[in-house]
Amino acid sequence: DFELEVAAGQRTGAVRLSDVTGEGPVIIAILRGFPGRQCPACAGQVADLVRHARYFQERNANVLLVYPGPASELKAKAKDFLKDTKLPSPFTMLLDPDYAFTNAYGLRWNAPQETAYPTTIVIGKDGKIDFVNISRTHRGRTTAATVLDQL
Repeated sequence: DFELEVAAGQRTGAVRLSDVTGEGPVIIAILRGFPGRQCPACAGQVADLVRHARYFQERNANVLLVYPGPASELKAKAKDFLKDTKLPSPFTMLLDPDYAFTNAYGLRWNAPQETAYPTTIVIGKDGKIDFVNISRTHRGRTTAATVLDQL
């Protein structure tokens, strides 16, 4: 289980995984955060997922986007990543200050100009992990179509 703060511009507070898994399946997409610039591959993956928002909503799935980085600048960088984008329901961007989440789950890409391994996890309503894709490169992202096949 984990609890992470919601990024600015969305609902306030935090999200606890165990609270949302009871509502339906959960998709967790761990982004790269800000490794010196906003990640274009992350932006592409998020855009692909958002284009399919209605299908996630139809399946009663929550989509959690985890944005890791140094706590001191994390909120500002996450806001910059979203720019003027308003995430549709059922999307929520969560903050991972100082890589607490990515370290706890072994997803920290601890190399110069890196932050976290791009990862997609699908968790069923029963709380069991149904699918995991950990990319050891900047590409190799899970598509929305693949995620929807897992639901």
